[in-house]
Amino acid sequence: MADKSVTTISTAPKKVLVDIVKIAQKQGLQGGKGSWKDFLNVHDRKIGSSLSDPAKRTRETLVSFLQTFNEKKHVKFFGYVLRKHSNLEVLERIRKESPDNESPVQKLVRLTIEHPLYLSKYAFPSYEKEWMVTKLSKKNKSVTKNAMLAIDCEMVLCEDGTDALVEICVVDHNLQVQLHELVKPCKPVRDYRTDITGISAADLSKASLSLTDIQKSMKKLMSKRTILVGHSLQNDLQALKLDHARVIDTSLIYRSSDGLSLSLSSLCKSVLGYELREGGAPHNCQDDAIAAMKLVLAKIESGVDHEPLVEQDVKHVPEETAKLLLHRIPITVPSEELQWALPGKFSVELKLPKNGQRKQYSVLAVFGNPKDAQRAFENANGRIEKDISGLPQKLIRFKLSTGETASLYVRKMATVCSLSEVQQKKRGFQDGDTHDAKKLKMTPSDDHLKEIERLKHELREKSSSKCDTHLKEIERLKLELRERDSSQCDSHVEEIERLKQQLMTKDFEIKTQDRIIAELRKKLEEMKKKKR
Repeated sequence: MADKSVTTISTAPKKVLVDIVKIAQKQGLQGGKGSWKDFLNVHDRKIGSSLSDPAKRTRETLVSFLQTFNEKKHVKFFGYVLRKHSNLEVLERIRKESPDNESPVQKLVRLTIEHPLYLSKYAFPSYEKEWMVTKLSKKNKSVTKNAMLAIDCEMVLCEDGTDALVEICVVDHNLQVQLHELVKPCKPVRDYRTDITGISAADLSKASLSLTDIQKSMKKLMSKRTILVGHSLQNDLQALKLDHARVIDTSLIYRSSDGLSLSLSSLCKSVLGYELREGGAPHNCQDDAIAAMKLVLAKIESGVDHEPLVEQDVKHVPEETAKLLLHRIPITVPSEELQWALPGKFSVELKLPKNGQRKQYSVLAVFGNPKDAQRAFENANGRIEKDISGLPQKLIRFKLSTGETASLYVRKMATVCSLSEVQQKKRGFQDGDTHDAKKLKMTPSDDHLKEIERLKHELREKSSSKCDTHLKEIERLKLELRERDSSQCDSHVEEIERLKQQLMTKDFEIKTQDRIIAELRKKLEEMKKKKR
C-alpha cells in the first residue's frame, strides 16, 4: 500500500476501518494474505475466523489487514470509502455550525448518507475509467443549495454479464422533463428485458447517443451542488457511471413497518395514493422518475421529522402475494425462457442487481392473482425448503428451447400470514370446538368443567413455554448474528422480524383459544343452572 494510504488508514477512526473491511468482505476483495477470514486464520491462530465481525476486532487487527492490499485499484477504492466518510463529516459539521440553516431537502440528503446501507450500496468503483465523479464542496453556502433532479434509467443485460444503459429520463422539482433519451449499448446484448424495460432491439437501432454523450448532457444539467433523487438510485448511478456526493434515495428515507425495503410501486400506492403501473406492465422511465420526485416532495410537505411506518402487508399490497421470486438464475438463461420454468401464465419483472457484474440474476414472476401464484408454487417440481429468511422455496429444473437444462430457485414473497389464512385458522379452531361443544351439551357434567379447566391450565403452560422458547431462539439468533458476516445482515434482520411476527400470530391464536374456552365454560355453567 502506498505510503500516503498507509498513513490515512492507520489514522482513520475505527468505525471507518470497520466499514472498509465490511465492504471488502462483501465484494470478495483479497489482499496479500487472502480474504478477511484467511487473514484472521493466520493473524490470530487462537480464535481465527470464528470471530469474523470486524466491529469486534481491535483497531490494530483491522489496520494490519487493510495494509496487506497493495494493488492500485484496491488502494484507490479504500481512498474512495474514506472520502465518503469525509462527506458525511462535512454535512454533520455544517449542521452543527448552522443548525437553523439545514433545510428539509438537506436533511433528506443527510438521512440518506447516514443510512446504515448507504455505504455498501453506493460503494462504486469510480476510480475506474469512464466514471464521472463530483465531489462535495466543503463550503457552507454550496452545501445548502436545494436544486433537485430525479433520475431513472433502464438497462439491458450484456453478454459479459454486466448491465448497459439504454434509456434515461431526468425531471426537475417541477416534474418537467429535462432529459429523455435512448442510449446505444456499448457491448453486445444478451437480453433486452423487453417485458420489463419496454425496449426492443428495434427501438435501440434508432439510438445514436453513447454513454459518454449522456454523461456530457448530465454535466450540463447538474453541478456538484445539485441533489440527485431516485429510488434505489445506486443502480441508476452505476449504469451512468456517475459518482455524485449529494443524493436522496427514496428506498432509504422511507421505511416499512416490518423493516423491509419498499418498492417504488408500493410507495406510490401507500404514500401518493395511486398505482404506478398496471400489473405486468413494463417500466416507464419518465413515470418512475416523476414518482421518485413526488415522494421526496411529499416527504418535505409532511415534515421530514415525521416518519410514518408505511405498511407493507397483504392488506395494503395484495399484489405481492400474486408474485413468486425466481432467483439464482444463470445469466446464460434469457428472461424469455423463464416462461418454461413454472406452470401457469405470468409476466416477468426484473429485480435489479446490487452491482453491475454478476453470474446470476433474479426476477419476479407476476401472476393474475394470489391463487394462481400459490398453485404454480405447489405444482412446481422440487422439494420445499426454507431460505435464510425462513420463506418457503424450491430448487427447480426445466428445459430451455435449446434442449439444455437449467435450474433456479422459486420462492414465495409473503413474509407473514395473510388475513385470510389467519381467519381460516381461527375458523378452523372455532369449528372444531363447536363440534366438541355439541358433545358437551348432550352430556353436561362437573367432569367437563374440570376437563376445561385442566385444558385451559395446560394451554397457558404450553403458551408460556412456547413464548419462552421463541424468545430464547430470538436471543440465540441475535447472538449468532453478531458472529456472522455483515454481508448477510439484511437477511438476518428479516429473519428476526419474521420470528417476531410469528410470536404475534401465536399470541393471537392463544387469546382466541382462551376466549372460546371461556365461552364454553359459561355455556356449561348456564346449562348446569337450568338442570337444577
